[in-house]
Amino acid sequence: MTQTIVLFDDPETRAQLLPLTFTRPVGDIRTGIYTQAQRWKRFSGCEVYFETQEYLRNKFKPFGGSDVLSIDGAIVATQALWERISKLQQGEALYHGDKRIALCGVTENVRVEYTGELLDIRRPWDIFSKAAEVLDIDYDLAVNGRRSGPLPESNTLIGPPENLFIEDGAVIEGAIINVSKGPVFIDRDAEIMEGSMVRGPFYLGEHSQLKMGAKIYGACVFGPHVKVGGEVNNSVIFGYSSKAHDGFLGNSVLGEWCNLGADTNNSNLKNNYAQVKLWSYVKEGFVNTGLQFCGLIMADHSKCGINTMFNTGTVVGVSANIFGAGFPRNFLPSFSWGGPQGMQEYQVKQAVQTAELVFARRGMVFDDTEKELFAEIFAQTARYRTGL
Repeated sequence: MTQTIVLFDDPETRAQLLPLTFTRPVGDIRTGIYTQAQRWKRFSGCEVYFETQEYLRNKFKPFGGSDVLSIDGAIVATQALWERISKLQQGEALYHGDKRIALCGVTENVRVEYTGELLDIRRPWDIFSKAAEVLDIDYDLAVNGRRSGPLPESNTLIGPPENLFIEDGAVIEGAIINVSKGPVFIDRDAEIMEGSMVRGPFYLGEHSQLKMGAKIYGACVFGPHVKVGGEVNNSVIFGYSSKAHDGFLGNSVLGEWCNLGADTNNSNLKNNYAQVKLWSYVKEGFVNTGLQFCGLIMADHSKCGINTMFNTGTVVGVSANIFGAGFPRNFLPSFSWGGPQGMQEYQVKQAVQTAELVFARRGMVFDDTEKELFAEIFAQTARYRTGL
């Protein structure tokens, strides 16, 4: 059997998932305890690479061989699906309806139908709306018969103890954790401060923090090095981002290196209870999500000032800087600067300077690869800033 998996970007899906996929392949999106790629690696034991946009390949190295299993990066790995894919012979392609989900080798000779259940991520709102299903898969995969660390006596646990797993180095004191509706996984060296209230399903990533008095409603996923305070409901934060203060975040997705200022709030429900529309880079207009609850989609490196108010169904691109009184409009292009009183272009040089400072706080370097990525995204998104 092949020892290498390549997750490919389906072009339509990649476009639908913008602006989150400006800075990463589809297979690098965090959808639960794991990213899409990490989950495939856990199930298969294989090395995982990406087949993605040319400009992303300096950061996400492609695989140059031919002895591969190519899998659609939008597909959430499950045990049943992996067992079927792993049995593909050279030249066999696995389809679900009209979508090719896997190919063994580089040339398709035989088409095979997959009739089992399929969980996939095709739109930004799939990331939070399918988080509960994904967390159920990931919890079993991550625990896999291991024994949880102890929950200190200062905490209150509601629900079956087997639905809580605490990794080494995690610190939890004075919290209320309810696992009756779904599992809670606290990763290595994470911290839940006193007064926090958590309802599963929920994942807190390595070195992440829930600040004092945080109120977390499942299903939520907070990746590594994330700081969260206030009230959060059914939201996913990829990693290295902060919503450290009071304020509400609901039915939302934040990328990496984002920061929400104190008392930032987003609406996730329209006043007339109508279905929410969201900006689409494919349509270059707003599309109906079919959801009554849909909040904020914010791509990597974007930030907002204190008391920012995001309207229902707001999309923020890469490296936007938002501030000022009132509601900003509900599509804010990449590298834009300002708020309700007006927007202007946020020059790459300024954006890089900010990113360098943010990385330095984590002991990291915003290197030439990252700078080149910024320059490319700035150029790709220039037309959306016309007339700011």
